[in-house]
Amino acid sequence: MLNKRTATNALILIICAAYLAQQLLPDLQLQLLLPGRDYLQYTNEWYRLITVALTHGGLMHLGFNMYSLYLLGTPIEYAFGRNKFLIVFTVSLLTGSLASVFLNTSNHASVGASGAVFGLFGAFLIVGKTIGANVREIAIIIGLNFVLGFVLGGVDWRAHLGGLLGGALAAQLILVRRR
Repeated sequence: MLNKRTATNALILIICAAYLAQQLLPDLQLQLLLPGRDYLQYTNEWYRLITVALTHGGLMHLGFNMYSLYLLGTPIEYAFGRNKFLIVFTVSLLTGSLASVFLNTSNHASVGASGAVFGLFGAFLIVGKTIGANVREIAIIIGLNFVLGFVLGGVDWRAHLGGLLGGALAAQLILVRRR
């Protein structure tokens, strides 16, 4: 039976509710998205490193991210437990956001939770064998996602890369502490 009381499902609910609120209050997205480095340094609104996950560039963007969050978050949360899963998600979100801010042009704005989602891909690579996953297939999916990001354009691959590395590092540190 599916456990509906998971951190993964709670995150999906919160992000979808935030998206709905932004449809009703369009200015809200401007207050939550991740603006460029110049803006952040001028305003010190560093909370946006987190709130960017509540914004999305349309229903399809939201749908892909939430589907990926569900597919990746569920087994990772099962493997690590709720609190450690939330640590991996948060570290991934922060490293993805920081990579976006510091590796993009100074006025580049970003939306979405995909930095955190890519962090879950990174964590899945680390914990995959432990939970019986085919790590090679995960690596191929990650590669395809990066290629699509370059081909389609408008994708913040820097956030994806930062999240991927942050998630892998967080998962590795959690596994090392377990031993």
